[in-house]
Amino acid sequence: MKVVQNLVSPSKYSIKCPYSMALEFIVVHNTANDASAANEVAYMIRNNNQVSFHYAIDDKEIVQGIPENRNAWHAGDGGNGRGNRKGLSIEICYSKSGGQRFIEAEKLAAKFIAYKLKEKGWGIDRVKKHQDFSGKYCPHRTLDMGWQRFLDMVQKELSGGGNVTQDKNQPSSWAKEAWEWAKKEGLLDGTRPKDPLTREEFAVVLKRLVEKK
Repeated sequence: MKVVQNLVSPSKYSIKCPYSMALEFIVVHNTANDASAANEVAYMIRNNNQVSFHYAIDDKEIVQGIPENRNAWHAGDGGNGRGNRKGLSIEICYSKSGGQRFIEAEKLAAKFIAYKLKEKGWGIDRVKKHQDFSGKYCPHRTLDMGWQRFLDMVQKELSGGGNVTQDKNQPSSWAKEAWEWAKKEGLLDGTRPKDPLTREEFAVVLKRLVEKK
């Protein structure tokens, strides 16, 4: 299972994700339409609306649109609301019509959420719903089908679950901005973003950094 990144341009941070953020929980949404994850993210990063989310998940893939170290406007609880300022937002696709595509999207979302919980050392109590922050009936179809049922799906994956991998040739979302800066400044060559750093390589980076002063 692969995470595809189609990140919003830094030039739109002021609209889509103006604040740095330390995550505290995951917020689950349903998209309320029938677009794919790729199309949901493409539309979100293209427009100038103050509406944004970190990930969209359909029956086939997981697509990231906002870096995890930036906030997103998704919870409807205002500029300083905990949902908008502390939550990792996940949109589950195909909820308008439902059916098998939505069922499979929910399954993939449960796997991904469990992966994120494991990654951060969190328990199932860190999984919230949009409704918790603004009162909106969202994730609407997931709620219709049973919220506890969905939490049980996540818990099952958390107890046993599979692996989610990102492209090894791409930096993680939290490191992307620093990685691009280091490449631009000539401190790193832009390859092997997830490999360990040897002392030799560290010495080369230090030398380059000092010589730039």
